Amino acid sequence: MILVWLIAIPLVAGVIAGFVARRSQLASRLISLLAMVVGFVISVWLWAANYSHISLLTQRQWLAEFNVPWISSFGIRFHLAMDGMSLLLVTLTFLLGIASVMISWREIHDGVGFFHFNLLWVIAGIVAVFLAMDLFLFYFSWELMLIPMYFLIAIWGHERRVYAAVKFFLFTQLSGLLMLVAILTLYFAHHAATGVYTFEYSQLIGTPLAPHTAMLVMLGFFAAFAVKLPMFPFHTWLPDAHTEAPTAGSVVLAGLLLKTGAYGLLRFVLPLFPRAAHEFAPIAIALAIAGILYGALLAYGQTDLKRLVAYTSVSHLGFVLLGIFIGTPLAIAGAFITIIAHGISTGTMFMLVGMVQERTHTREMDRLGGLWQTAPRLSGSGVFFVLASIGLPGLGDFVGEFLVLLGTYRVSPMVAAFATVGVLCSTFYGLKFVARAFHGPNTNKWKLPDLSGREIALVGAMMVVLLWLGLYPQPVLNTFKPTAQRLEQVVHGPGMGYRR
Repeated sequence: MILVWLIAIPLVAGVIAGFVARRSQLASRLISLLAMVVGFVISVWLWAANYSHISLLTQRQWLAEFNVPWISSFGIRFHLAMDGMSLLLVTLTFLLGIASVMISWREIHDGVGFFHFNLLWVIAGIVAVFLAMDLFLFYFSWELMLIPMYFLIAIWGHERRVYAAVKFFLFTQLSGLLMLVAILTLYFAHHAATGVYTFEYSQLIGTPLAPHTAMLVMLGFFAAFAVKLPMFPFHTWLPDAHTEAPTAGSVVLAGLLLKTGAYGLLRFVLPLFPRAAHEFAPIAIALAIAGILYGALLAYGQTDLKRLVAYTSVSHLGFVLLGIFIGTPLAIAGAFITIIAHGISTGTMFMLVGMVQERTHTREMDRLGGLWQTAPRLSGSGVFFVLASIGLPGLGDFVGEFLVLLGTYRVSPMVAAFATVGVLCSTFYGLKFVARAFHGPNTNKWKLPDLSGREIALVGAMMVVLLWLGLYPQPVLNTFKPTAQRLEQVVHGPGMGYRR
């Protein structure tokens, strides 16, 4: 039942926060924050209680599981399960949920109740995606994320918020429909082979499919996950959504929603379609390299801080796609570390950009500069997370990208060389961000408040997490290890990408 509570807590708290806001906006905020803290505490407790025997998990064992019939006539079950990978992602979800509530404490003044209702329901949908082991339930949760995120952008966003929200909705909805068709195809193919109608993940693994059919069905899943990741060239919704979303919306988008795409590739595409994924891997790797380079170059060309950070996500998540489809143990582990570290570093960068905008009422670098003289703690924090983003050794992003590059080099030095160019390019946009926003003369005569106690606590906590990931990532790697081993078995079956 504990997995049900992880989903029910934000759902129920969102409804309560929506109603109590009519009488007290503070109560609405406190209820939302409490719900996120409770979810985070439960996740950390599950991690601490199970850490000693996580490495003993086999393919059919879970840390926690809830499995009851739902719509039995169609073979649909309400099946939730948690392994090391989903545990870490759920913990990240509630951590960034806390950050999203705290960063919107002063930013959101209108419709506070409905804002927190949508924010908590997005979080609930994301948690359900990470726990669902029935493909119908997974698709239901996937769509549950869409509507509240649309409202967060369309109602509380900036000037072109409706355009950005509609673009986000169309990209994710259309790709999601392709995944639905793929799920139904797999469902009927399994019935044709076994006589059983089921959406159960464990039963659908190994469903016999003709090679051509397997490729098409795999591409249906891949399309949904690639758009959400986002993968070049299906990334065009992301800069607009990030630019127009409120700060909390950008944190959820960068830190969590994009991670559902990477999770889908690891959880569904590789295990369900190993041979089709092997055949498609060279294309995916080429697109990953294109995304790494394209995202870095486009980030350097931006003048809006939010758009710059948005394009860095395209580049960094190219490393995730590369690691997954290269398929070596190091590359897969690096991809997962990058998922976690990127959620922390880029999510916090969006928070810092939001703080800058709140104080200066602009995100244009041409109108900024000299902030270090008036807000040194804010500027210093910005420099820290920019260094994390460009892969400074000792911080989490470096560990993830280094493992991806090392795993890639052992398979194809040429591919690793191209990916390394993307790391070098990140230095240029990082320096541009710092130089144009924080350094230089204070020509605008800024006299701005520095970080408040709430903001210091929030940013400081994220610094600690990134330092921990960078200096001692072993607990995360150990927790992810059983999942990595199962993926390694898939890799060693038909092979992946350029694996020799």
